[in-house]
Amino acid sequence: MENTSTNGVLTHLSLLEVRALSRGGPEPQRSRVRELRGEAEELRGVRDQLEAEIRARKELRSSADPPAGELLPLMRRHSDLKQRLHVHHLIGGFDAVRTRQGRAVCVFVQTAYEGVFLETFNMELELKPRVQIGRHNIPPFIPLQSLAEQSHLQTDAGAFLSMLSQHLNAFVGRRRQLQLVQEQHRSVEVMESNLLCSVLVLLFTAPPEKTALLCTLKYADLGSCLPGQVHLDCEDSRLPESPEWRSCCDTLRKTPLHRALAGMKKSRMIL
Repeated sequence: MENTSTNGVLTHLSLLEVRALSRGGPEPQRSRVRELRGEAEELRGVRDQLEAEIRARKELRSSADPPAGELLPLMRRHSDLKQRLHVHHLIGGFDAVRTRQGRAVCVFVQTAYEGVFLETFNMELELKPRVQIGRHNIPPFIPLQSLAEQSHLQTDAGAFLSMLSQHLNAFVGRRRQLQLVQEQHRSVEVMESNLLCSVLVLLFTAPPEKTALLCTLKYADLGSCLPGQVHLDCEDSRLPESPEWRSCCDTLRKTPLHRALAGMKKSRMIL
């Protein structure tokens, strides 16, 4: 487009000059020649301006091209960024660093409960020749292989990590609830618990006769902080079936344990 514009100006300029030279004669013709020469001079100025713009644009494009020595590092950087984006997409946005010269990534899974950051777990995912679980510090009772199969690790590592994060947060959440119960509710005795905190047995004391009740909480869904089953045992078999204690069991199923116990104390269901 730029060359066409310049050629058009030059062609028009040449025609004007030929017409000016071929004309002679009376004063009106000489006046016309002066006009044409003035127009030609103006067109020369336009031509010079166009040529200057063309040179400036060529220099700008030339300066944008990197020197030959810098091209290879830029290509490597571009390839590295593409690989990082691929890994980020593969693992679903979790924080990670590449290991083993890019053949694996170490993923960091941060856990928290009620706005408080707790533990960080690490897992290495091997990417080549196939995606598989490598080194990690995940507790052995977390069903890694089962989660990998359920979430189709090979095709969707992000889904696997999301499911793993859910299980880890649920585990630390259950454990944190148990710690808060021991700190805040000294009258409630923890009779039994396992490492996964999926089964808890608590001893309540109910006023006014200070009746003892055993409360068993079972967390069948390991991806949840709330129990699926709550069962009460008492020497007085009628007490667990009362509307008040049925309501307490319902609260324990729907509310974090330490909060549920706080409500039961406030309503004088337990000491």
